[in-house]
Amino acid sequence: MDSSTQAPGDVTFDFRELSARDKYKLLIGTIVPRPIALVTTVDPEGRINAAPFSFFNCLSADPPILALGVENHPDMRFKDTGLNIRLTEVFTVNIVSHAIAEAMHVCAVPFAPERDELKAAGLTAMPGKTVASPWIKEAPAAFECRRHVTLELGKSRQIILGEILFAHYHADVVDAERLHVDPAKLDAIARLGGSTCSTIRDRFDMETPTLDDY
Repeated sequence: MDSSTQAPGDVTFDFRELSARDKYKLLIGTIVPRPIALVTTVDPEGRINAAPFSFFNCLSADPPILALGVENHPDMRFKDTGLNIRLTEVFTVNIVSHAIAEAMHVCAVPFAPERDELKAAGLTAMPGKTVASPWIKEAPAAFECRRHVTLELGKSRQIILGEILFAHYHADVVDAERLHVDPAKLDAIARLGGSTCSTIRDRFDMETPTLDDY
């Protein structure tokens, strides 16, 4: 930034000159809160993998599209999630509630591919209705997805877009007639910077103003 346009006391960073690690630290500390997707996949042999991702969000309702940012290993090998989605074309996004936060954390342990993270975390795999990957019984909501498109960003990261085919909810989370999801019952957690997470328990309403309001 030109110093003539910088307000007194501002701190600025030229992202073109920062290392990948420094850019990462600024982004995860600033773009908050980020929802957490506990993603379940299977490999071609049917072995289950589960891993959390906070580079995650919904991008479209029609068609219903979710986005995952999946980083490769430092040596550029695909992580199990990315490889399984590439080979099977499907995955399931499980929303992480406060009740399963610690179990989600266990799924972040870099187990070998043959180790079932869900069993290690004490979570229950339920058969998918439309995809091979399971959904997690303890998750308040889960979306079965088919890979829509994968964007390769340089060598280190993929952006995987998935089309939602089927959804599971705990009965007390959603009003099936009104299609209203109760945020208190969902009780989702979010990722902040570093190892810090947050809940969505502190909320307030803001109605979108109309032209008549002005």
